[in-house]
Amino acid sequence: MKKWIVILVIAALGSGGWYYFSQQQSKAEPVSQRQDRGSHQVQRRSIQLNITAAGDISPAEQVSVIPETSGRIKDLLVDIGDNVKKRDILVTLDDETLLKERDTQCTDIDGSRLQVERDTRNYNRSKQLFENGLLSKEEYENSLSTYQISTNNLLRAEKALAQIDERLSKTQILAPFDCTVLTRPVSVGQAVSGSDGASGGTECLTVADLNQMVIDSHINQADVTRLNLGQQVDVQVEAVTGLKLTGTIERIAPQATLKNNIKGFSCRIFLKNPDERVRPGMTANISIPIALADNVLSVPLSAVFTEGGERFVYVKKGATWEHRPVKIGVADFSFVEITEGIEEGETVALEPPSMEEITRTANTARTNQMQGRPGGGGGRGPGPR
Repeated sequence: MKKWIVILVIAALGSGGWYYFSQQQSKAEPVSQRQDRGSHQVQRRSIQLNITAAGDISPAEQVSVIPETSGRIKDLLVDIGDNVKKRDILVTLDDETLLKERDTQCTDIDGSRLQVERDTRNYNRSKQLFENGLLSKEEYENSLSTYQISTNNLLRAEKALAQIDERLSKTQILAPFDCTVLTRPVSVGQAVSGSDGASGGTECLTVADLNQMVIDSHINQADVTRLNLGQQVDVQVEAVTGLKLTGTIERIAPQATLKNNIKGFSCRIFLKNPDERVRPGMTANISIPIALADNVLSVPLSAVFTEGGERFVYVKKGATWEHRPVKIGVADFSFVEITEGIEEGETVALEPPSMEEITRTANTARTNQMQGRPGGGGGRGPGPR
């Protein structure tokens, strides 16, 4: 019984050793001998090259509402999210003090007018008497001076009243255009300073026209030379699934800036007919088509190799690969247009042939030349892609 157990153990150990040896031999074999080489058939397709980027959506017109004169907020007639029309009243300041000043000034003007009327009569009478030789020149000139002084006083009073009226008009802050209220950082009763002050004024509201939206994007410096003003842009909004919009390039910055350690140019894109669901601050993904080749011969990018400035592919010829120079056209991130060098239906390699295959191809070419038959491509080694 023990003899059979020993025999079984020895057999198991032998089988395990043979399996391990086989696995190690399999790992030692070249990849090109263990699997078929990747290849692709030359086909016709449409290739479109796009520049892609992300950007932030913002209103085309956004204004900080700051009063022109200082005062205390009397009424806030709008709140965040309200839609208002141009010249609608947004905020009113307390005008009680100005109204009192205006009443006082109106009283002064009434008195000045009475004074002017009296001095006008005296002047006209003095002038007539002076012309008839019944009044001295000195008395005539005194009446003229009195008349001129009262007239000037009336003009100054009227100008002061006009200034008060202007200040009163500034106590009502009106909407600059049809807009939506975005922020309202103040409250009723709060004292605010005017834009004519040293601090530049207190911001009462922020308003924007949400019917006119733009996208501010950062375009890589390698791509910006392909862009033009007025060029169409395809837009997708991350926050609104399935929404697709179009826009046009409105402005390209003349100077590069650094953003996220990438040097590029600020690009402003105007959105056409934005959806009401699109709001300021949302992220937009933009795609700008810059080149299109329709129904052209194409191969995967990985099938085109470069050596010494020459581009070439490896075309399948029976059991060998033919080295063939090509000319390329439009390329996207997956495929490239081949304008010369291959034909539709041919098969190209997606990675360089092994040295064994190159040697076999070169030998086949020499044999064909010796026998007077057309051969495959030369035995040039694979170059860098």
